[in-house]
Amino acid sequence: MSFSPPAFDQSTGNGRPDPGKESVSYCAVIPCRMHLPMWPLFKLVMLLLRCIPAFFRSRSDQAIVELALRQQLATYTLKGPKPRITSVDRTFWVFLSRSWSGWKEILVIVQPDTVVRWHRKGFRLYWRSISKRGPGRPPIPVEVQTLIRRFTDENGWRARKVQAELEKLGFSVSLATVSRYLPKRNPDLDQRQRWKTFLRNHRHDIAAMDFIVVPTVRFRLLYAWFVISHGRREIIHFGVTAHPTSPWVVQQLREAFPDNTSPRFLIYDNDSIFSDRVTESIKNIGIEPRRTAFRSPWQNGIAERWVGSARREMLDHVIVMNERHLHRLLRDYVDYYNTDRVHTRLRDSPAGRPTENRPSSDAKIVGFPRVGGLHHRYAWREAA
Repeated sequence: MSFSPPAFDQSTGNGRPDPGKESVSYCAVIPCRMHLPMWPLFKLVMLLLRCIPAFFRSRSDQAIVELALRQQLATYTLKGPKPRITSVDRTFWVFLSRSWSGWKEILVIVQPDTVVRWHRKGFRLYWRSISKRGPGRPPIPVEVQTLIRRFTDENGWRARKVQAELEKLGFSVSLATVSRYLPKRNPDLDQRQRWKTFLRNHRHDIAAMDFIVVPTVRFRLLYAWFVISHGRREIIHFGVTAHPTSPWVVQQLREAFPDNTSPRFLIYDNDSIFSDRVTESIKNIGIEPRRTAFRSPWQNGIAERWVGSARREMLDHVIVMNERHLHRLLRDYVDYYNTDRVHTRLRDSPAGRPTENRPSSDAKIVGFPRVGGLHHRYAWREAA
């Protein structure tokens, strides 16, 4: 006997069976509905399979399981949208997690990570309760406290000097106690000004060198070496090469500092190109080398800031073709940087740019392109 699918009303499209074919369509559906009672049976079998490990538990484990389940049921019986977990519940599960390895399998009300977090919190609270600060040493007399502050205010002494003076007066006080009662010093603005003055007076004797790595249109790497003065932030010398070596750097140093124009100190980083040979050549020129610490570019901040300026103001806006092209671009930028560009800190160009006054009321400001039009220098010009 063959069964045909149930017929539907094609005219209305409402999905109802056609009355004329009702007996045949229901006969086809009945065998399919006979399989529906199998799903609860399947669920029952799976539940029984999950209960099989319970038959192999010991009496002690089974008692622990029942205790844990009853505890969770008691938590669920409390009124409220969520199970309200008290400190007793937290203590129970923390103790159970430390004493029984199967606690995660029967935990329902919270996640196992929550129990671990409860345990860590209880650990902190326990050690905090037993680590409370005791009475400690008794405070020193008020007279001695007053003397410590008086000696410091009148003489500017620190702890050791104050301690020695107190011993001469018959007061036995430890160095740590004296340090505890010393008044805090306010920052001395005059000392900060003296430190700035020191740097200002010595910056003309300091120079720094570094490399700029520039990719070309063919994905090759070119290396631009430069020396910058700390005094006026002026680029003293630069060079471009595709194969930097120690002898090449030595030759650039000789060209940068001819005769007696060398600074007193030269700062550079830990690049492998700056080898011992370069260091010896720096000393032979009459300069004292100063190498920065490992991975500390902030110690050569003047050179690093110039690298950032060169990238933002020129290199990020061009595609370098070859070594000759990069040399020409850097030459134009260095000329603009030294003579035309106004430095924020100096409020002037490194080489010194004279101030122009308006020659007449008809004069206008005219811009002169620099670095291929990326930047401009402005000056007064008489109207035509």
